[in-house]
Amino acid sequence: MSSKVPVLCLDGPSGSGKGTVGQICAQRLGWQYLDSGAIYRALAFSLREAGIDVADINSAVQQAAQLQVACLPDPNGAAKISINGVDTGQELRTEEIGELASQLASEPRIRDAMLAVQRRARRPPGLVADGRDMGTTVFPDATLKIFLTATPKIRARRRYKQLKLKGFDVNLAHLFQVIQDRDARDAQRRASPLIPADDAVTLDTTDLEITEVVSRVLDLLQPRLVHERAE
Repeated sequence: MSSKVPVLCLDGPSGSGKGTVGQICAQRLGWQYLDSGAIYRALAFSLREAGIDVADINSAVQQAAQLQVACLPDPNGAAKISINGVDTGQELRTEEIGELASQLASEPRIRDAMLAVQRRARRPPGLVADGRDMGTTVFPDATLKIFLTATPKIRARRRYKQLKLKGFDVNLAHLFQVIQDRDARDAQRRASPLIPADDAVTLDTTDLEITEVVSRVLDLLQPRLVHERAE
């Protein structure tokens, strides 16, 4: 992992806006983009396609070692993800795959295996990485760490709108419960729990438009980039 390549980390729970904000920032900066949630979804998807139970940790670790994932930002929607060179379309974005990915992410051995997959995305001129432990575990030396949050109700509504626009049949009350369950699981897991890094800046996006969040993030980033380049 090259410490000379700047990294902007955007962590936070599902529906906090980190994916959309991350993709816009990556495009504006001309940087690489990493949707770490999609990385775990890609592993879940590849295991399901291979007929491997996510509870089979040994097989999941072996699958992770072979995983080649690319993320192409699309600020008008979810990032375009390819697995081993094959575009997955919207297949990674179902709630079923999201639940399987969350189960995988709670396993320390899986998280260790996925570190190398994620760190390979750190390439010049820079990287925008969004997820749940980008600042605490994957890129602890990041240029800037942001922790985005919002109320569970607002996050459920955002997720509902996203899935409806993609044609998925979803229930708002069910999504609200799923988000609460996932928050609890992510916060309580032993490996890389969902918490802000000690040096992260926390932004509550409940009452903010995406453009406002992007502006705040980039305003925080620029002086740090200037400082790094001067060193």
